Amino acid sequence: MADRIPLALVGIGKIARDQHIPSIAGGDDFVVAAGVSRHGKVEGAENFTDFNAFLAARPDIKVVSLCTPPEVRFDMAKAAIAAGRHVLMEKPPATTLGEAEALSELAAKAGVTLFATWHSRFALGVEPARQWLSDKVIQSVSIVWKEDVRRWHPGQAWIWEPGGFGVFDPGINALSILTEIIPGHIMVETSVLEFPENKKQPIAASIAMRTVEGAPVTAEFDWRQEGPQTWDITVQTNAGELRLSKGGSELYIGGNEQASGPDREYAGIYERFAKLIRSHQSDTDYQPLRIVADSFLCGERKVVAHFED
Repeated sequence: MADRIPLALVGIGKIARDQHIPSIAGGDDFVVAAGVSRHGKVEGAENFTDFNAFLAARPDIKVVSLCTPPEVRFDMAKAAIAAGRHVLMEKPPATTLGEAEALSELAAKAGVTLFATWHSRFALGVEPARQWLSDKVIQSVSIVWKEDVRRWHPGQAWIWEPGGFGVFDPGINALSILTEIIPGHIMVETSVLEFPENKKQPIAASIAMRTVEGAPVTAEFDWRQEGPQTWDITVQTNAGELRLSKGGSELYIGGNEQASGPDREYAGIYERFAKLIRSHQSDTDYQPLRIVADSFLCGERKVVAHFED
């Protein structure tokens, strides 16, 4: 425990309790020394309700993990960077590309680590999928990412507000895997975004994209799926089919299972963060956020039925 790096966890909500706290406790690199939240607390740590008060009171804590909604994250990250802290940002890293790119520049100038995390990239099947696809010709990619918002985001009204991303909050997980396993840029051609008549963010999206080489890429996101949930990415190549299922935790090549196992996504995030800090590096790949932004730029808005969550 003495060798662990003290860390402040900011935003003690569902994702912090379900994933960050147990993953930090189960790893060897960090210990939660402080919590910052208006409503939640971390047991066994010093807790603050104001972020700037934390920065002033605990200059000894050099690492900050931001688990807040994205619309408030820029000011916190900027303040932390100015105070010389290393910063981890939950996905999506910021509300806009402008904010994200500004933070990268600020971190580089300050000489601190900035880590824009994409937890789905750490799913068990993603890295072996990337390796297998690295020398293949990509013929097409199909993403089907459908889940029940009532199950996974209960009472989280912020996701329907401007900057809350709507169905792209889970959809960006698929895009993070896509941009990790497919070499080169992915470009948006068209999109259809379905907005419930009482919401400000989309509940579903259909996106047509292409690789630089011209291979078609399609994505279907929907937050209204009841029963079994669907998180699949299927890639057709010159050497056969690759499929990632259950959010990347299962990998099939030619229909044969190649990898499966327990969830270690957030454990992987914190292992990566520790390595970045120790090597004085940052990791700020904003490709998934760019695809979301491009989908809105190219998007046809479609109003659908009233939705209550």
